Amino acid sequence: MPETQRSLINDLERALSGKQIGDRAVTLRRVTDLFVGASGHLSHDQVALFDDVMSRLLREVETSARASFSHLLAGVTNAPAGVVRSLALDDAIDVAGPILTHAERIDESTLVEGARTKSQAHLLAISRRKVLAEAVTDVLVERGDREVALSTAGNPGAAFSEFGYSTLVLRSTSDEDLATSIWQRPEIPRRHLLKLFADASEAVKRELIAQDPTRARDIGDLVMAASQHIQTRARENSPQFDAAYGNVQWMHAAGTLDEAALTKFAGGGRFDETVVALSFICDLPIALIERAMVDEKSEQLVLVAKAAGLSWDAVKAMLSLQERSRADDAALAHAHETFTNLKVEAAKKAIQFYRLRQRAAAKNPA
Repeated sequence: MPETQRSLINDLERALSGKQIGDRAVTLRRVTDLFVGASGHLSHDQVALFDDVMSRLLREVETSARASFSHLLAGVTNAPAGVVRSLALDDAIDVAGPILTHAERIDESTLVEGARTKSQAHLLAISRRKVLAEAVTDVLVERGDREVALSTAGNPGAAFSEFGYSTLVLRSTSDEDLATSIWQRPEIPRRHLLKLFADASEAVKRELIAQDPTRARDIGDLVMAASQHIQTRARENSPQFDAAYGNVQWMHAAGTLDEAALTKFAGGGRFDETVVALSFICDLPIALIERAMVDEKSEQLVLVAKAAGLSWDAVKAMLSLQERSRADDAALAHAHETFTNLKVEAAKKAIQFYRLRQRAAAKNPA
């Protein structure tokens, strides 16, 4: 190590043995300046030495000194990992904020820990990072307040898991701004987009009906028409749906589209193929099948499957594609009981009634 660096380390050791906190803050600033200036040329062992000394000093300085240190270190790409973690998990947001938002050196596990245990201000700082992994956004959208959820949903560098999207959609039911942020994400899976519109439509429907109960049926028809229009647009703008439709249509024409194929699609998490396959098997509009697949309740999907003569195994596979809130044992047990008790003839009559209503609506458009 060069003599200047060795001399500074000796100064640090003397400062650590002293009693004046102010001296340690000055020393911390000196070693920080040295590290930033030489960071591109330090070996792994030298960075580790700085990490150890800085960490010891950090425990002895006041919040303002830690905050100043955090701002300096946030932009250093090879900042000492231990120091970065300590700053990121500091209870003071003035200290943690710059690191949580800007530091490239911070690891995913530290971000997840901070999101799980720290304040909403900490979560907001994390939500503003250039890149956010699914494991981090899972915690942000579940634990974060409205401001955190909006910031996360509006972050173009954020990635979301199935859990993350489901949670955002659930939270957006009564939040127009959050729903808009989700809608504007180009990569959102179509099934979550459909769920978003289905829930929003129901919320609008309830509000309008409450204002004028005498127009309940007209309002319901208008909301349904608008929902179907949105669904159609979502399909038209989805290359994945086009590919799925072509594949399933070919299977249908070739006589190979059956319950086994449908169950395989559903079990493999292939939402679009499952929707199209069920539409062909049941001879029902895709829009109806989509709504059944994203509905909070399983009854409509069970009704359609029963009318088509499908088995419980097929229904269970399709339920696995639905929202996580219906994936628990109690929900599956309820769906199974409904499926078992529902008579095939009763299900067929309900579906036939729907077909007649659709034909009447087609002949007499509003």
